[in-house]
Amino acid sequence: MNNLNKKLKIFSILTTIGMIIVLLQGALVTKTESGQGCGDSWPLCHGQVIPESINTLETIIELSHRAVSAILGIMVITLAIWTWKKLPHVRETKFLAIIAVLFIVFQGLLGAAAVVWGQSSAVLALHFGFSLVSFASVLLLTILVFEEDNGPRVRHPKISPNLKTFIYFVFTYLYIVVYTGALVRHTGSSLACDGWPLCNGQIIPPLKGAIAVQFGHRVAAGIMFLILLALVIYVYRNYKDEIALRVTALIAFILVSLQVISGAYVVFTAMSLVSAMLHAFIITCLFGAVSYLVMLATRAK
Repeated sequence: MNNLNKKLKIFSILTTIGMIIVLLQGALVTKTESGQGCGDSWPLCHGQVIPESINTLETIIELSHRAVSAILGIMVITLAIWTWKKLPHVRETKFLAIIAVLFIVFQGLLGAAAVVWGQSSAVLALHFGFSLVSFASVLLLTILVFEEDNGPRVRHPKISPNLKTFIYFVFTYLYIVVYTGALVRHTGSSLACDGWPLCNGQIIPPLKGAIAVQFGHRVAAGIMFLILLALVIYVYRNYKDEIALRVTALIAFILVSLQVISGAYVVFTAMSLVSAMLHAFIITCLFGAVSYLVMLATRAK
């Protein structure tokens, strides 16, 4: 492995980690209601590059989020160009590079629009979804870099058309679940259900307002758990030779299990900062794992 490839590996890892930090910072901004920490100006903060007086925690959180996001935007664009030039022979490279850049730009523009003009909770929920797509594309580019050391076996798994379709369904449904979770946060519905797994002591509570939003997310997340359980059982029974597929499916199931547990933890701790950040971190990792399953499916013979 030459020095250039080593540098690309290190840079891709740093960019992936940085994207996770940006996602967690976004969750922190939402949790602490720091979205207006810099007023209604963007990209400036209170009309200045660096405010003369930073005297609130909200300003510190929002300003640091903007600064890290800007740095990561440059890093993502750099990674996209670097992998495009270094791995032009890999089928997924150009597509992922374009997606990474497009969604990091969409993410920034949507965040700016929310600051300057304000957005509905439904639109704000999209911001987290865009962030996850950008993260997943960066993660997959990183995987492509490391896969250069492996043989063609990793690149062409034998997956049936039915399983491919199911994996695409899992990805689509997970994105919907992510959106419902982001909607819970942005509508302030995280604690609408007192207790877990029951909602206010009921199996099915009155589906109105914040309770409907929270309960709907719980149901969607529960179905996601069952879907990934079915996937991992099917893969382990029928794809004993496809190591990458088996390991990734198992990781996805472990992560969705942890996500369910962390959701309960959010309720039991009245949405403490730790529980909220943990919940966001696990769903980020889960989305990355399922995205890799999709890449494997697209390579199938």
